[in-house]
Amino acid sequence: MIYFDNAATTWQKPEIVYQTVDDVLRNKSGNPSRGSHQIALEASRVIFKARNKVANFFNIPDSRQIVFTKNATEATNLVFKGLLEKGDHVIISSLEHNAIARPLHRLEEEGIISLTVVDTEEGKEAFLKNIEGIITDQTKLIAMTHASNVTGNILPIKEVGEIAKQQGVYFLTDVAQTAGIVPLDVQELKVDFLIFTGHKGLFGPQGVGGLYLTSDIKFKPLLEGGTGGSSKERLNPDMLPDKYESGTLNTPGVAGLKAGIEFIEKTTLEEIKAQEEKLVEQLMIGLEKLEEVEILTSQMGQDKVGVTSFRVKGVEPATIGHILNSKYDIAVRTGIHCAPLAHQSIGTYNTGTVRVSFSYFNTLKEVEQLLKALQEIINSKDY
Repeated sequence: MIYFDNAATTWQKPEIVYQTVDDVLRNKSGNPSRGSHQIALEASRVIFKARNKVANFFNIPDSRQIVFTKNATEATNLVFKGLLEKGDHVIISSLEHNAIARPLHRLEEEGIISLTVVDTEEGKEAFLKNIEGIITDQTKLIAMTHASNVTGNILPIKEVGEIAKQQGVYFLTDVAQTAGIVPLDVQELKVDFLIFTGHKGLFGPQGVGGLYLTSDIKFKPLLEGGTGGSSKERLNPDMLPDKYESGTLNTPGVAGLKAGIEFIEKTTLEEIKAQEEKLVEQLMIGLEKLEEVEILTSQMGQDKVGVTSFRVKGVEPATIGHILNSKYDIAVRTGIHCAPLAHQSIGTYNTGTVRVSFSYFNTLKEVEQLLKALQEIINSKDY
């Protein structure tokens, strides 16, 4: 199969990831931080080394500021439902994934927060000006994806981080679509919270993600229970990361995440980004030659990751996806992509799109096969 759904999950992982997960499952799957026997200690070492690897990768000064979760959605819920209080105001962009939008809409519906969605489609400068203009004394948090999972366009999170810092507002960014593809430095970006997931560009397995938070921020945990240490205390210990990591961690998944990052470091972010840019360029050139195809993009600028959405005029995206899968063995994503705000923003809410998303392991030959298949589908009108 030709797999072009990497914005959802990278299917092909580096071989070292498979080997590492298998080794930990077979030999090191004790319960980390619970027990002093050899297998438990091996598991603890796995978590410790992975936490340090993640911290170094994002230039985080203290690895204890990394909290492991099962995915980015759990991490956003941890921050939103622990940090936000009655009367707080939150700002998000109109390109947000439901991992950010839904928990905030819930808090808004319950009357806890007020929420402002800032339109991205007036362009970057207007977007930044509008954010700065709507900050009030009640604004506690700006939460924003780094790159749209629908169009691939990268948002100006560095500039937003500077605005947030100047105004004394917390800033959270979700790097699910950019981690492992572009350099990310939490200190340079001035973020208070960085949300990541392991199973996309970081090449890790599903079921592991996490959160970076600045050490001086304290809020209530989403989950409470066993943390291994400080077991006599009635409540979760107040120290990082234990306060927010109740329950047994996904040790094989965390190990696989570390292996994925090591592959990225060895390959280099520059090479990975360059490969995705080649693939996107080839795809865009080919799609532009197809008169029946409409390419969808955001007005946030040309800088993007390996994600492209399009529609074939007069044909439901789901129909195109089904034919590509059943006749050509090509996997793409169709529909709303868990991002209805983004589709409202770019005008595709009623139809959705066909989304093609690349990873380092895709090839130019595969792109050509996709373009050839689309041309055949359009010419045959067999839909």
